[in-house]
Amino acid sequence: MAKGTSSRQFVTVFVSLILSFGVKAADLTIGYQTGIDPSKVPQADGLYEKAIGEKIAWRRFNSGPEVVTAIASGDVQIGNVGSSPLAAAASRNLPILAFIVSAQINASEALVVRHGSGIDKPEDLVGKTIATPFVSTSHYSLLGALKHWGLDTKKVKVVNLQPAEIAAAWKRGDIDGAFVWSPALGEIRKTGKTLTDSAQVGQWGAPTFEVWVARKDFAEEHPDAVAKFAKVTLDSFADYTAHKDSWTADSEPVQKIAKMTG
Repeated sequence: MAKGTSSRQFVTVFVSLILSFGVKAADLTIGYQTGIDPSKVPQADGLYEKAIGEKIAWRRFNSGPEVVTAIASGDVQIGNVGSSPLAAAASRNLPILAFIVSAQINASEALVVRHGSGIDKPEDLVGKTIATPFVSTSHYSLLGALKHWGLDTKKVKVVNLQPAEIAAAWKRGDIDGAFVWSPALGEIRKTGKTLTDSAQVGQWGAPTFEVWVARKDFAEEHPDAVAKFAKVTLDSFADYTAHKDSWTADSEPVQKIAKMTG
């Protein structure tokens, strides 16, 4: 450092040199979850980056409440959440806007009980331990199911576990059942049976759905980016609707979804 040059001046010059070489962080961070849906295909193919014209940093989250927290903090600008986390965010007046209702959750989330747990009908849930990620759509569906069956929530031990934790607790035998989504749902179904799912709970009066949300300030400053993101997402659902018979287990789109979700 030259004599008489302050450390602040040196830092300023150093940062300017870095920027002159084009080194910068990702322009946009998007939070996604492991739910199975057609938008994972353009995500895998880089079509969002191509449409928006910016580098995107994709961050995988375990549940909607985690996505909401990241968006509220400013770490994530766009994210995928369920209707329950969205309702919780709205009730807290967080700076979040929903811009796509992408799908009803239906049977992609379900309550599965372990073989040998002694649970053959809803009344058998009394005294049992059932796991679900709190404030998630699965949690909402579980509470909706218990209400429909007339079961006191205080008599069923409902514990808060993330999907990966549910799969691990299931293997250890720590829980009797779980209301969750894939890939954890697929794992526990191997040694359990489905008692109900979100589609049925929705018919009982407690429907759930998935939405894409954005930070309010980001949406206001970059409406074009949000619109382009929405178009790519909606095009992916339209493509599935038009060709769903060809989306077999071995098909290219399904293989890409499997890779993105684990």
